[in-house]
Amino acid sequence: MFDDDDDAVRRFAAACRLGTGAALRAALYADAVAVCDSGGGAPAALGPVSGADDVAELVAALLCGQPDTEMTVEAVNGQAGLALWRGNRALAVVAVRTIDATVAALWIVLNPDKLRGWQRRKGPRAGALSEE
Repeated sequence: MFDDDDDAVRRFAAACRLGTGAALRAALYADAVAVCDSGGGAPAALGPVSGADDVAELVAALLCGQPDTEMTVEAVNGQAGLALWRGNRALAVVAVRTIDATVAALWIVLNPDKLRGWQRRKGPRAGALSEE
């Protein structure tokens, strides 16, 4: 369904599950950029964050190590992306752009109003991508 970029997204999801800065930095492009949309409804960076070190720190704070959460690889805007779940509730959805098998750009949506359509229903998620 998708292409080789899936592998980079899966590696990034695995790094996020580990939650270490070193693992996150290794999965990021050196000049990576992250932009957050919280709509004021969730803590987030107020402007773009750039550089693998700063993006890794932001991702660790927002997406990694939260209690009772699950990070999944999902179809986001027709590409492999990420979703952070607590039970049936999406806490974040992340669109991803890759370069050279690394994550180069992240658009992190934390805005609860924009996540309403992502709430889980019973049964498998239609957009979920295999973790294999």
